[in-house]
Amino acid sequence: MSGNGVHRSSSTSVLAVAAVDAQQVVTSAEFDEQLASTYARTGLRPGLLEGLVGIRERRWWADGMTYSDGAAMAGAKALAEAGINPADVGVMINTSVSRAHLEPSSAVSIHDALGLPTRCLNFDVANACLGFVNGMQIADAMIESGQIDYALVVNGEDARAIHETTLARLSGPTITASEFMSEFATLTLGSGAAAMVLGRGDRHPEGHRIIGGVSRASTQHHELCVGGIEMMRTDSRGLLEAGLQLAGDLWDDARADFDWATGMDRYVIHQISDVHTNAMCRQLGIDPAQVPRTFPTRGNIGPASIPYTLAVEAQELQAGDRVLLMGIGSGLNANFTEICW
Repeated sequence: MSGNGVHRSSSTSVLAVAAVDAQQVVTSAEFDEQLASTYARTGLRPGLLEGLVGIRERRWWADGMTYSDGAAMAGAKALAEAGINPADVGVMINTSVSRAHLEPSSAVSIHDALGLPTRCLNFDVANACLGFVNGMQIADAMIESGQIDYALVVNGEDARAIHETTLARLSGPTITASEFMSEFATLTLGSGAAAMVLGRGDRHPEGHRIIGGVSRASTQHHELCVGGIEMMRTDSRGLLEAGLQLAGDLWDDARADFDWATGMDRYVIHQISDVHTNAMCRQLGIDPAQVPRTFPTRGNIGPASIPYTLAVEAQELQAGDRVLLMGIGSGLNANFTEICW
């Protein structure tokens, strides 16, 4: 691969990665109960979310809490774990898909909640479920260039509103099986937050060095999953097939620069479902035992799913372990980035 598809890092390390759970557990059985009349009328069977997709439950934020509150909580937790003073943060990048309004950015409320200094740049980066990994890339470039010493990448997602509107719509008396399945993926979403602190590796030998990665786009598939605040329509089969093709092409292109097929200790794949995870493992020849899974109890937390899963798995990692973050976002865009733990 030539051009901008390959990126390498020489001096940036991950200093901390933190996860924050939304408080209210919502089970797939509860969703099935609300959809019972639709199942009976359309001939669809209950239990698909847990039996086929593998999601037993997901979470909602408590009443009065928002995704930006969660992102700020995760950011504060990551800074505390890294031992970094908020006054030293040079950029804060919010990568949330969730948003309350078009402007101002969600980043400004999170910046304010964290008490970050006025000289700390802050902005949103939106790229569907790939946003957090893209935020890491931008932070890495800013650190490598010498513009900043520390970066904070945050993400908070809130699926409650779209769940409630989707459940109400799918419970309607005229909904068809086809219409139901076009919105089924919405019910796999979850709420939660995650954050990561990045800094200079030469100042922090305890950090986890970013090695580099590969990006690839397949934007002819940008209509396979289109979501708004109240509705998301997904061609699940088309998205799976296109995503596997994109991942396979990226994997093949990366061979010249990175050896990811052997010697890896963890593959942190974007969390969607049993179907997607198992298919990805088969496509790339990955050992499923090296793939941690958080979707069964958290669902698909969008861009937060990779850092959330990494934070959960971090306690099991050893110094020197090779970890590959494998992100794919609707659009389609993909990025695989290696970290030496």
